[in-house]
Amino acid sequence: MPPQPPASPPPPLRIGNFSGFYGDRADALHEMLTGGALDVLTGDYLAELTMLILGRDRLKDPSAGYARTFLRQLEQCLGLARERGVRIVTNAGGLNPAGLADAVRELADRVGVPVRVAHVEGDDLGDRFPGSLTAHAYLGGFGIAACLREGADIVVTGRVTDAALVSGPAAAHFGWTPHDHDRLAGAVVAGHVLECGTQATGGNYAFFREADVRRPGFPLAELHADGSSVITKHPGTGGLVDVGTVTAQLLYETTGARYAGPDVTARLDTVRLTQDGPDRVRIDGVRGEAPPPTLKVGRSRLGGFRNEVVFVLTGLDVEAKADLVREQLAGALTKAADVRWELVRTDRPDAETEETASALLRLVVRDPDQAAVGRALSGAAVELALGSYPGFHVLAPPGKGAPYGVFEAAYVPRDEVAHTAVLDDGRRIAVPPAGDTLVRDEVSAPEPPEPLPPGPVRRAPLGLVAGARSGDKGGDANVGVWVRTDEAWRWLAHTLTVDRFRELLPETAELQVTRHVLPRLRALNFVVEGVLGAGVAAQHRFDPQAKALGEWLRSRHLDLPEALL
Repeated sequence: MPPQPPASPPPPLRIGNFSGFYGDRADALHEMLTGGALDVLTGDYLAELTMLILGRDRLKDPSAGYARTFLRQLEQCLGLARERGVRIVTNAGGLNPAGLADAVRELADRVGVPVRVAHVEGDDLGDRFPGSLTAHAYLGGFGIAACLREGADIVVTGRVTDAALVSGPAAAHFGWTPHDHDRLAGAVVAGHVLECGTQATGGNYAFFREADVRRPGFPLAELHADGSSVITKHPGTGGLVDVGTVTAQLLYETTGARYAGPDVTARLDTVRLTQDGPDRVRIDGVRGEAPPPTLKVGRSRLGGFRNEVVFVLTGLDVEAKADLVREQLAGALTKAADVRWELVRTDRPDAETEETASALLRLVVRDPDQAAVGRALSGAAVELALGSYPGFHVLAPPGKGAPYGVFEAAYVPRDEVAHTAVLDDGRRIAVPPAGDTLVRDEVSAPEPPEPLPPGPVRRAPLGLVAGARSGDKGGDANVGVWVRTDEAWRWLAHTLTVDRFRELLPETAELQVTRHVLPRLRALNFVVEGVLGAGVAAQHRFDPQAKALGEWLRSRHLDLPEALL
């Protein structure tokens, strides 16, 4: 037989995002379907707090537990997606992917659009973690891939990693196996960029004044067979895609050089970003390693009850007024397990409005017993109305105490999780765990660049030189800081040490802070352990998800080289 010509590589996979969280723009699915050509659309609805919310929904109604807003979006767009040949992959199934899959079939029958709906299950480990409201393993993308290979038009999952919504379709499209570590790692990096929607296209961007970000378009990736990709957006949509927006999202809610997931560990220190034209950023060079031998399990439980009251202190003697309220309420707070006072000095001297003349005194109490934080606090606070500091009032009357949640992470051996693809016809396909694994450890710190030569400096905010993005992982926060030139990187790498970080953010002074160095991204990633207490649902601090921790850091002043300004 004559030699066969080499097979041409599969065409790129165009995969977009239409949801970055439960509550994202309702018209984004329609916008993405009509804005340009796509093969797959992904919707990410799940976060640590969302799982708790869905868990409480399920307590009231066992048939609930999924993101109902997805059905409303799909009702308007299902025919359009079918007409354009766009498959939809979403984790909107939450705690009940089978229930959402059935609901999608009912919707399809009602609107007269024939579609094949599959779902992925096996993540629910509630039986193994008694006392949990929810306990779900983070699955990878190969269950999604199995559904798509069997012809599914819509794939519904529960708790998969956010990046799996992209790596699963990529594995199906290109025929990847679990041993294709570099290719999978490239898809995971692209998935991490897409997962939070418009955060990749100028949303929440440190340098937002450089573009029109009033209504950023949603991102999409052109994925190639070798794992490389180009991040872009539909023509004519708002926002921007540049190396900075992609860098910011890469640093979001990550830690060090190894970004471990159930399918592969992506090496973030190998990522190469290149501007590939207007609103186009190429990602290549990504290396991958075998995944860890365990799967992460996100657990949520009810931690107790919480109550809050905010006193408004106006005009003179703010500190003395705050002391008076604390003394007056001390007796009513003796039974509460956790009592926190915080005086926020938003007041100004000689202010032109009453609001800007006022400070806020915030009281938060927590206890396993609702009675300890309910009427005991509410009654005592209300009774002060005519017998406390001059100008007494509160932002809102205290309530009876509301339940709060706690998020915890656990790990289980991956071969103990029954990852399963359930097809439209009811067939069940077992998804085997990855064949090879690697225990994750930290990468040695790279050699720092040459420092900048001495020169004149100016006292100014760090944000004039550096961008930042921050977020939460359970009770920890991460703050990614990056710069846009090699000269700025030479300065940042030597200047923003852990000690300087703690100095600039005194709240972290007594906490464990770890610095990770990513030279290819000109970035540092700081992980602050315990700053968020028991996680976002516990509302431990003023900014419970650390969303603005990076912006606080950028606002702090230090000596900046004038050569960088």
